Amino acid sequence: MSLIKHLLCGLGAASMALGMAASMAADKPELKIGYVNGWDDSVAATHVAGEILQSKLGYTVKLQPVEPAIMWQGVARGDLDATLSAWLPATHGEYFEKLKDKIVVLGTNYEGAKIGLIVPDYVEAKSIEDLNQYSEAFDGKITGIDAGAGVMRRTEDAIKQYDLDLRLMPSSGPAMTTALTRAEKAKEPIVVTGWIPHWMFAKWNLRFLEDPKKVFGDDEHVDTVANPGLASKAPEAEAFLKKFSWGAEEVGEVMLAIRDGAKPEAAAREWVEKHPERVAEWLE
Repeated sequence: MSLIKHLLCGLGAASMALGMAASMAADKPELKIGYVNGWDDSVAATHVAGEILQSKLGYTVKLQPVEPAIMWQGVARGDLDATLSAWLPATHGEYFEKLKDKIVVLGTNYEGAKIGLIVPDYVEAKSIEDLNQYSEAFDGKITGIDAGAGVMRRTEDAIKQYDLDLRLMPSSGPAMTTALTRAEKAKEPIVVTGWIPHWMFAKWNLRFLEDPKKVFGDDEHVDTVANPGLASKAPEAEAFLKKFSWGAEEVGEVMLAIRDGAKPEAAAREWVEKHPERVAEWLE
């Protein structure tokens, strides 16, 4: 009889603990985090942060892939609580200038980001100024990503400023890497619009073409930007997002896992489980 009593007491205590945990989770608001649709670094950072917010801090998190303009407007309006995908000062500079009074920059989550024109290391051209010389080898084109993206607008400027005889061909991030994959296999010349961090730098020997006129600007940083209301809505989440910052190898590990077939959620969960000390630093 005493054994049954003991078991019942234990079950009651466990049930109470679970109830309290569920109540705490229920008390926390749902968070909506936007990220740039199709940008691998954006997918990786957002899913890792989302996993930590859910599994370590108990928030319900909705991750929303959107286009850059919608992402910035969403954070400013409060439709999105935050984004970890603000490329500054150049790529998303126009959005920042328009909306800087309606958002809060929590911090930089990646240093040394860069956009520009990229070629395989076997390509002879070293600078954007060399492209006309090798125009025929490149089939007279630059393989781009989505029309309207920051790197695409800068490439259009570069074509004018360097008086290039090449056409900019819009496509998408995945289509660009597919074209690069084909060229790499055949060792054919190709020039693409691109950026770092990106998994393609871990897969192939690539380099940026020199840009003596600085059309693409200097190195950038990827910032975490939030709606001003996040501080009162979810202070623990805001504190974590202020501290979240990682390096090329870390984001590269997640990007490659996703590229190799892992679902973003699974890749993020595995990374968080493998790096408890790193996660603990962000949660201190």
